[in-house]
Amino acid sequence: MLKWYKLEEELPESDFVKQINVSGKKLCLIKEQGEYYAVQNTCPHAGGILSGGWCRNGHLVCPIHRWEYNLKTGRGATGQGDYINTYPLEKRKDGLYIGIKESWIKQLFS
Repeated sequence: MLKWYKLEEELPESDFVKQINVSGKKLCLIKEQGEYYAVQNTCPHAGGILSGGWCRNGHLVCPIHRWEYNLKTGRGATGQGDYINTYPLEKRKDGLYIGIKESWIKQLFS
């Protein structure tokens, strides 16, 4: 089950890569060619902080070893054999929302 959170961040008009905090999670929010994406903020390869990276040809590039991840699918480039988690975004009248999957334990005790 997804829980939707409104992003309270001030979002620049131009493209960007930045860290955001949502429900206790540090995530990476990206705007590339006018489209928004949200992914995990840690590179699975060597633990680099992805919000310190940049975008190239529809991929997020890790600042440590230059490993690349597809912004839409999270898949690593050919030969990497890894992926990053992606999070759904919805643009609504009152702002941008991100969907975070809740664990079944949280659902039982809420």
